[in-house]
Amino acid sequence: MSKQRNLKRSSAAVGMVLAVAVAIAAHSRSGAAPSAAAGTPAPSAVATVPGMPPVVDSRNVYSETAAGKVRPELAGDLERVYVPNLRSNDVYVVDPQTLKVVDKFKVGPGPQHIVPSWDLRTLWVTNNAEGRNTGSLTPIDPRTGKPGTPIAVDDPYNMYATPDGKSAIVVAEARKRLDFRDPVTMALQYSIDVPGCPGVNHADFSIDGRYAIFTCEFTGALVKVDLVERRALGYLKLQMPATRFKETAAPRTPPGKVWEPGETEVCTATKGMPQDIRISPDGKRFYVADMHADGVHVIDGDAFKEIGFIPTSIGTHGLYPSRDGKKLYVVNRGSHKIHGPKRADGGVTVIDFATEKVVARWAVPDGGSPDMGNVSADGRWLWLAGRYDDVIYRFDTTSGEVAKVKVGAEPHGLTVWPLPGRYSLGHTGNLR
Repeated sequence: MSKQRNLKRSSAAVGMVLAVAVAIAAHSRSGAAPSAAAGTPAPSAVATVPGMPPVVDSRNVYSETAAGKVRPELAGDLERVYVPNLRSNDVYVVDPQTLKVVDKFKVGPGPQHIVPSWDLRTLWVTNNAEGRNTGSLTPIDPRTGKPGTPIAVDDPYNMYATPDGKSAIVVAEARKRLDFRDPVTMALQYSIDVPGCPGVNHADFSIDGRYAIFTCEFTGALVKVDLVERRALGYLKLQMPATRFKETAAPRTPPGKVWEPGETEVCTATKGMPQDIRISPDGKRFYVADMHADGVHVIDGDAFKEIGFIPTSIGTHGLYPSRDGKKLYVVNRGSHKIHGPKRADGGVTVIDFATEKVVARWAVPDGGSPDMGNVSADGRWLWLAGRYDDVIYRFDTTSGEVAKVKVGAEPHGLTVWPLPGRYSLGHTGNLR
């Protein structure tokens, strides 16, 4: 996710499940499409790191985040959308049923993301203070929707959690460093330096919890981090496509019209700008949104090499799996620029996980800048921040229809709550 750069621990209960399984076979830049998955759930044979909840279905890491699988402990939590506004330094709270702002409160400078804790009992606002040394984390109680006392933390641009729940991982982006902290007190435990990763910001984790891959926004690369040995394993420079989509003044899609990709041009960018990253259902691949390449890189995680690329649209930015684990919602912000324009040609591209083909495109009518967010617990809605339009969007995942809610100045990494899943790996609700 591009940005302004002037810069609990509890055990999860494991239930029996019936899951839709999706597996992806080999796919390469030659264009060979992966075969569809078998339809019967498979028992897990994944040897995970100690303390990590077991993988229920080795062919679908998203099996426990399906609609209807919200944990009973979350029954009393308010149904809300929490929106951090980067420039107005506040959080807006939206009732998703009425599409009304029902609360707002001030937080520290530069709020970037709303991050669910590993045990799902706290929502953290990451206030990274735009390169200053006054960063903080503001806790929100999801039962009341109210903020608590902020904790001073250096440069918390984003935050994740180790799969065993023992550490919160504060992504100190300006410091090129990952700070592993106590998930409740936020006391520093240890750090891992990633000097070859300027702009370190987004991550996802291997199916067994042994490593994570982080994106390096300002070098067009990835870094693979060994969570067991606590060290960076290496870096991977992403390949740029021969062509990308042409950014024009504003060829916006009128209401009621189908959103189509625009003209292409020779890609003159020498490096990408990777943003969000998400693992495939079978855990074999990682998909990386690239704002300069206008598409999604396909990465073999274990081998740590690029094996494919899927063009989507201008300014590819956020990645969210559907609740049935069959589709990947790819958010395109509509601009290659870090500080993009209002009413850009933004929208959502839908990729089928099994075939890695684009199956739908949804525009923001009359233009917009969709950024980060998440899918509602029932899977019906995709909520996204309109980064440069001071609104949030609610996409209907059955039709692509869009509703808007006016919020604060420059909304960023919003989250929807509550969400299905056993534990959170961080970001705006990367649950498993």
